[in-house]
Amino acid sequence: MPAEPTRVRAEPMSGDDAADAEGRRVRGIDALELGPERLEEERGAAVFAARLWSATWPKLLAAAIVLVGWQLVVWSGWRPVYVLPGPDRVLATLVEEVTSAPFWEAVRTTMERAVAGFVLAFAVGSAVGLLISRFAVLRTAIGSLITGLQTMPSIVWFPFAMLLYGISEAAIMFVIVLGAAPSIANGLANGVDYVPPTLRRAGQVMGLRGIALYRILIVPAALPMFVSGLKQGWAFSWRSLMAGELLVIINQQNSIGWALSQSRAMNDADRLLAYILIVMAIGILIDVLFNRADASIRKRWGLTTS
Repeated sequence: MPAEPTRVRAEPMSGDDAADAEGRRVRGIDALELGPERLEEERGAAVFAARLWSATWPKLLAAAIVLVGWQLVVWSGWRPVYVLPGPDRVLATLVEEVTSAPFWEAVRTTMERAVAGFVLAFAVGSAVGLLISRFAVLRTAIGSLITGLQTMPSIVWFPFAMLLYGISEAAIMFVIVLGAAPSIANGLANGVDYVPPTLRRAGQVMGLRGIALYRILIVPAALPMFVSGLKQGWAFSWRSLMAGELLVIINQQNSIGWALSQSRAMNDADRLLAYILIVMAIGILIDVLFNRADASIRKRWGLTTS
């Protein structure tokens, strides 16, 4: 006779095991109800959070190291506390300044000047960069001059600017343009130089000539180096602006440079260092924006893995 099949008797589940099984069942049902689009959104949010943290923690660590080193220098007694205050006093002053209306008025005035000066430098530098990249004779004539202007400290131009325009906004704009435009021009010209000849020939075969060739093909192909030139131009324009606001004080108009000058005149080291941190923070923020633009261009060109 055939042997009867062995029957396995199911053991009753404990309370914890039953709760775990019920939890897995509910999560499975929830996953089905969410659908693939919602699951993809949650996965994308998790990836974004991981990338944000990986990009943030090195900066936080560097800031912590700087603050600890700063505090150690203060504790060493190298300089009196009223000359070199510790980070606790400076950060408290920074919070106090940020919560005041005059601070935002100063930031607005400075950023308006920065944007206006950089736009002027962008227009001048782009025009000069296109001209010297298009005409070899022009590059031979003024290429070295542009490089020489780029290497000159911006503060050298302020006495001449004040002689030309007096104590005015025009003097500050003049120095910003002279400080930033050469870097922008060189960045665009170098970017055009690195456009592959095969790409130029392909554009000519497609019927692109003159301005259309530059607008549709060459300038977009030169964007990576052009963005680097813009980034460097912004750095020069920001330095020029800070020097200008310290030297060219227009009707005691409130600005970041004016606040720095007043803090120095009053021997207020806490406020002086607080505004130095503000200048640094604005520079870092603009640098992040340029880095995002550069990353976007490289991603569009397929130069990144993600």
